[in-house]
Amino acid sequence: QVQLVESGGGLVQAGGSLRLSCAASGFTFSNYPMGWFRQAPGKEREFVAVIGWSSRFTYYADSVKSRFAISRDNAEKTVYLQMNSLKPEDTAVYYCARKNRVNSRIGDVEYWGQGTQVTVSS
Repeated sequence: QVQLVESGGGLVQAGGSLRLSCAASGFTFSNYPMGWFRQAPGKEREFVAVIGWSSRFTYYADSVKSRFAISRDNAEKTVYLQMNSLKPEDTAVYYCARKNRVNSRIGDVEYWGQGTQVTVSS
């Protein structure tokens, strides 16, 4: 069965960095676009970043562009989210997602991970 397991979340001060990882299993990882979404308390889940199967295409939410970087290692079946210059408004649960298209649409997510908490203190 498809499994997506996130790790790397935690508490960091504003301006700091974190690197999230998502280990995938149960499917041919290199065949699928992968994405990151986040959900802050009291808010809807929102798109953060997506990467195509070959890493050729990446796309970011405007709020994280130039601060976050998505990457993948198909041999390791892992997708990463490097988060720099973190702000308190980045505080959320971050979810890894298997998508069927390289876009920001939450409707094109096929599977979700369980999420990892990121907290940015001011």
